[in-house]
Amino acid sequence: MSIAHPAAKSTDLGLIISDYLTLTKPRVVSLIVFCAFIGMLLAPSETLTLSRVAVATFGIALVAGAAAAFNCLVEQRIDQSMARTRGRATARGVISTRAALLWSLVLGGLGMVLLLAWVNTLTAVLTFATFVGYSIIYTLILKPRTPQNIVIGGLSGAMPPALGWAAIADNVPAEAWILVLIIFVWTPPHFWALALYRTKEYAAAGVPMLPVTHGPEFTRFHVFLYTILLSTVTLLPFIIRMSGWVYLATALVLDAIFLRYAWLIWRHYTDQIAQKTFRYSIFYLSAIFAVLLIDHFIQ
Repeated sequence: MSIAHPAAKSTDLGLIISDYLTLTKPRVVSLIVFCAFIGMLLAPSETLTLSRVAVATFGIALVAGAAAAFNCLVEQRIDQSMARTRGRATARGVISTRAALLWSLVLGGLGMVLLLAWVNTLTAVLTFATFVGYSIIYTLILKPRTPQNIVIGGLSGAMPPALGWAAIADNVPAEAWILVLIIFVWTPPHFWALALYRTKEYAAAGVPMLPVTHGPEFTRFHVFLYTILLSTVTLLPFIIRMSGWVYLATALVLDAIFLRYAWLIWRHYTDQIAQKTFRYSIFYLSAIFAVLLIDHFIQ
């Protein structure tokens, strides 16, 4: 009889934990949590407490992770067809359908309990609606059926600032919806830049992304159009006096860089430019929200 080495068991356990954590898409969830956190800090300061921020952040993160795990479960076949996703545990068959579903339910249930018990009902309802929007409306209905999946389904991904604001203020005023609008308009050029250099993979997986259904030239032009719209929308915080000159100056610089990338995608496309645009778009959104917060506290 052979005896397994303790180190091997430890390594196996580490791999199992890593696989389950990977299903929650930590990088995506971290951006979601960051945007929700900004919403919390921009909400009226008299209702801001460290404990409330901590519980709300953790609750929102758990539900977001649950939605990501459910997405991996539903898109197992699609993930197997694409280079960037075929390493996921569900795609490799390492985690079963039942286990992935249970993992999603546990994370989502725990997150909802935290939000209902220690935050407020509005945040819990909006977070649950966001879960349904991403997991059901986007993943199950829109993504496999329409090239406008990113545009229509983008609302669920744009909700984190509203969730954060609601967690602190127990309401969602116009200022919070402007933050939602920024992410909503940012989503199409962000994802279409990715889809442009992954078009063959999306086509092979049978996903009707815009470059698959309407061609790369049409998509490249719409990346540019949406980036123009995004640059306009990011001026709204300054226009309604939600922010000051520091935000405006920084936003104009960030917008100018994004517009240059979008112009290059439209007129001088290469896969390398699309990859750089995709990476910059992630930095761009983080920077826009970070400087909005900085401006808020120095006014």
